[in-house]
Amino acid sequence: MNASTHVLTLIGAGGLPEISQAGKKLMAEMEAQTAGPDWLAPGIACDIPFAGADPTKVEVAIREKLAGAAVDFAVQESAGRRKRLLLADMESTIITRELIDEVAHLAGLGQVIAAITRQSMRGEVDIAQSLRQRVAMLAGQPESILQRAEGLIELMPGARALVRTMRANGARTALVSGGFDRFARIAAMKCGFDEVHANRLEVADGKLTGQVAEPIIDRAGKLAALQRIAAELGLPLGATAAIGDGANDIGMLQAAGLGVAFHGKPAVVAAVRIRIDHGDLTGLLYMQGYRSEEFEE
Repeated sequence: MNASTHVLTLIGAGGLPEISQAGKKLMAEMEAQTAGPDWLAPGIACDIPFAGADPTKVEVAIREKLAGAAVDFAVQESAGRRKRLLLADMESTIITRELIDEVAHLAGLGQVIAAITRQSMRGEVDIAQSLRQRVAMLAGQPESILQRAEGLIELMPGARALVRTMRANGARTALVSGGFDRFARIAAMKCGFDEVHANRLEVADGKLTGQVAEPIIDRAGKLAALQRIAAELGLPLGATAAIGDGANDIGMLQAAGLGVAFHGKPAVVAAVRIRIDHGDLTGLLYMQGYRSEEFEE
């Protein structure tokens, strides 16, 4: 075939060799010239380089073909796949929980605050105002409640490998969260992020004041962080990757060269072209062409 211009990455488990061959057959029907599959992890992830077909049409056809299958995929240009900056959301992306909900549960306000959190992550209410509302309900709670919540921080599968592998290959990594900085610092340390940006929960005399320091990191704040850090590094946005699950991540996901919805809420899935619906965070490494033997744990 001529030099490939694009690549289809398939990520799954069980039956993937057969799916990859079906994908090649489908692209051949679209008059694409294909190579591979090139296995990034045997039976788990592979690249199928291709040329000569409209990548948008390939993506639509593959999505229809894979409907109902536990397989994630991405169609991208072959050049520039390995990104030099990663921005990641924290809660329900890098870590498994929404920690403000956990704090609320410890305070006996779990159901009320969790309902507001769900509305916020679905994009149904203003994110900054929602955070102020939830934090106000926690006024007067002892600071020790935050220390108890710190013990609940658990990394999402693949989080450490994602961050450490990209760093080992020269990428800058930033954890950008609409959550609280004291939690974000712990998660960042566990993964090895270069920098952390999150909201500061105000405490006075050992108690929560019910206020969060301004400006609040929301959807606009996350996008601004992506733009600012890329500019500081002299990188075009095409050289960046971003991953997140909630409505406040949409701006940075749409702006990044590789923006991925990770088990995203419906609003995010509707707004973002590439997503990981089934696998763990190592999917973002496979989408950049990393092989499993290159992963740093």
